[in-house]
Amino acid sequence: MTPSRTIASQSTTVALILNDVVGKKMAGTGIRYWAFARELSKFVSVKLIVPPFVPMEEAAPDIMDDVQASLCVCSHIDAFRQVLEDCDVIVTSGLVLFYHPFVATLPKPLVLDLYAPFLLESLQRQSENDHLKQITAYDNTLNAMRMQLKSGDFFICAGEKQRDYWLGMLSGLGRINPYTYHQDAGLRRLIDVVPYGLPNEAARHTKPVLKGVYKTIAEDDPVIIWTGGIWNWFDAQTLVKAMPLIQARHPKAKLFFMGIKRPNKNVSRMEAVDQTIAISRELGLYDKSVFFNDWVPYDERQNYLLEADVGVSLHLDHIETRFSFRTRLLDHLWAGLPTVSTTGDVMSEALAAHNLATLVEPQDVEGVANAVIAILDNPRLRAEQAERFKQVAAQYQWSHIIQPLVKFCTDPYFAPDKAHLTQELMTNEQQPEGMRLLGKSWRALRLGGISGLMEQGVEYVRWKVDKYQKL
Repeated sequence: MTPSRTIASQSTTVALILNDVVGKKMAGTGIRYWAFARELSKFVSVKLIVPPFVPMEEAAPDIMDDVQASLCVCSHIDAFRQVLEDCDVIVTSGLVLFYHPFVATLPKPLVLDLYAPFLLESLQRQSENDHLKQITAYDNTLNAMRMQLKSGDFFICAGEKQRDYWLGMLSGLGRINPYTYHQDAGLRRLIDVVPYGLPNEAARHTKPVLKGVYKTIAEDDPVIIWTGGIWNWFDAQTLVKAMPLIQARHPKAKLFFMGIKRPNKNVSRMEAVDQTIAISRELGLYDKSVFFNDWVPYDERQNYLLEADVGVSLHLDHIETRFSFRTRLLDHLWAGLPTVSTTGDVMSEALAAHNLATLVEPQDVEGVANAVIAILDNPRLRAEQAERFKQVAAQYQWSHIIQPLVKFCTDPYFAPDKAHLTQELMTNEQQPEGMRLLGKSWRALRLGGISGLMEQGVEYVRWKVDKYQKL
């Protein structure tokens, strides 16, 4: 049995390749990799790399002020290749490999981040499209996932339940084999848990942003806040429907959505946003007691959280929920914000276990209203729970949860089955593109007829043009 080869850790440079923007306004992935850079740079040299397909319109120097890492924005493929040549370890996610497969073939230890169950997210995201679009999206996502799982030397995910999901995937793709088992029978050297984290510093209010300053929200109005975006796998509509019931008890209650316009312009607006806004209009609540904000700057989010009285996170009843890790709930935890959430996801259940969240059933309008009302009826609740929030939050601080990634990056290695996998990947890369296109064309014709085939052809040409414009 050939052991894995360890790479000398002296003067190690780690490449953190983003698949989202970093800057004044950031979403989950951007925040995650910015936090990775901040923590890892305490141990190794770090380059936070923005590849060509990510639409970074401006540099983000301010966000790097307290991070001892360099930010590399690569507008062309040559620059991207060059900056990777100077790195010893690569940390990234599947979308990067989908756009730039060469990254998987570089002779450098590769860490792949699986914190989002993107195949399950895609099923829900595409569920309202026609059958051909759903199958095509699924095929692309599945291929990206397979490439990711075959390419990595080390994997990180968001939690133990999610780790079981990914272990099943890895097993099915042959990654759990005599080589990796001999390396570590518990397989922690193959895949370990690095969830989303929290700042080590406590949330601190720096300026008023809602009460008494935002539109019609008065200083004494109860504020219900939806932290994060409105995605298709969430259920913001139920919360809006609950508002008339909440206002029957608390007439001055206001609902604020922190963001509907994601900073990454390549991420299209999801149907759930327009559906939620439409319901607020139908109920006569839009811009009167229900407000939709574009996106809150990252370094101002604590002001919104600390001024709010209740944080709500609701999702639909589908498989994505079971393996998700609701990062927005960590902000509730950080700010000590009493929470209402749907049953089923790991983070909601964790907060409820510490009596820090009230759980409701999916799409239960009355249940949501009653849970929010109960919190608003007890204005002392937040102060009573403050110490418990603080104790639980300490378990999720970035400096604590990132340790498995620190361990790998300071003592990196190639997976013991990498030589076999590299040969297989090269064989797949050498498969003629025409053969792959022929199979996809037949499927499009079979499922969508001539119109489906033509539509797929147009989409393929558009994708090719977009890809090569970035080279």
